[in-house]
Amino acid sequence: MFIHINAISVMTSSSSSQVITEYGKQNIFGRETQPQLVEDYTSYPEEAEKTNGRWAMIGMVSLLVSYFTTGQIIPGIF
Repeated sequence: MFIHINAISVMTSSSSSQVITEYGKQNIFGRETQPQLVEDYTSYPEEAEKTNGRWAMIGMVSLLVSYFTTGQIIPGIF
């Protein structure tokens, strides 16, 4: 009577951890990185909203300036 034990040997190195299965295959898993806290992080949607508002104001000011200087809404077209 044989007792078959599925043993997994674990070898660790400085770059990654390697697991060798009972069939002799090697599985290489990446290391999990440590979470980082960035104190002055601003989210993308907030910055995109600010930028969109700024460009809209530049467009409105340029529209008003062109209307007051030429009398046309879009000079050359209207």
